[in-house]
Amino acid sequence: MKMPSLTLRQWVGYTGFALVFILVAAVMVWRGDILKAGLDPQVPFQTYEPPPPPDYRQSAAWALLDARAPSAENAAIFFVHSTTYNGGAGWNGPIGDRKADAYLKRVVIPNYAGPFARAGAISAPRYRQASLYTRLTLREDAREARAFAYGDVEQAFDQWLAEHLTGPIILAGVEQGADLIARLVKERVAVDPSLRHRLVAVYLMDAIVAVDQTTPITACHARDQTGCVVGWSQVGEGDEGAAKRRLRRALIWDDRGQLVELGDRPALCVNPVSGSDDGAAVPERRHLGAANATGLEWGLRPAFIDRQIATQCRDGLLRHTVLKSESFREFSGWADRRKARPYNLFYADIEADALARLAAWNTRQTY
Repeated sequence: MKMPSLTLRQWVGYTGFALVFILVAAVMVWRGDILKAGLDPQVPFQTYEPPPPPDYRQSAAWALLDARAPSAENAAIFFVHSTTYNGGAGWNGPIGDRKADAYLKRVVIPNYAGPFARAGAISAPRYRQASLYTRLTLREDAREARAFAYGDVEQAFDQWLAEHLTGPIILAGVEQGADLIARLVKERVAVDPSLRHRLVAVYLMDAIVAVDQTTPITACHARDQTGCVVGWSQVGEGDEGAAKRRLRRALIWDDRGQLVELGDRPALCVNPVSGSDDGAAVPERRHLGAANATGLEWGLRPAFIDRQIATQCRDGLLRHTVLKSESFREFSGWADRRKARPYNLFYADIEADALARLAAWNTRQTY
């Protein structure tokens, strides 16, 4: 029996359907590359004109300026935020970018500066941050943009120090901010005996730092130790793909202030639950509490989910069991999923760690 032939209209319809299917499939496969390419400034950093510099004598240059929660302790905290600027228009974000500031205020400040609120007065500079794109590529232009951002943080630190000449200090940062704090510790704090004397602790949250990168200020071994570093980069237990990618793409500051690949250098990992770098497995019962503080008003403590997460420092990364809760989901946007998480799995643990080290400092030190 002879099969009926297809009409021209049918051929056009089937061909159109096939082309649409191929196009949709291609977008799904290369969606990340397409979106990442859209964030590329398309101009060499050497010829790029950065945004106007901030004036740290003005309050507008600070996201927080000596913000003090009720009944806070006596530390002065210098906090550097993570990437909130996507990029596309430039290598470095302008001060006051509306979308970047919204993410900073709604997500980063409450989730990552919040754990230090009970320890004292927190100051967090706005700075011409390297864009999200610089975290997604190993290009030299991106490294230069990140080094450029450090200049702003260093100036903010100088202004902050001029207003905080005595008393205990805590330095903290998350992701890009932690990278910049690590360099600040190496180049400024470690070489200044008076600052080392005042240092309660350094917190490098969710960032890869080499063990020797902040020497002679070293990793914390116990929760009552002061003048040391609490730092980690976290990955869900069993997610070996993410672990390998994170270590393979990690960049750290060398002694010349340049970003170089981590290579074979061991990465620092201090467990925020135990406050130690001993590598011991820490069971769920010691976990003090995760929190989703996104959108929470400054100074208010969030609700905690405690005794849920087991942790262990292993091969330079903090492995943790996955918390399955609707409150601890990533944002749906491609760019936002690559920024600091909209929750903090170790909020209460960091808070307790900072308060314990501050109490130890106040007991042992005079100023």
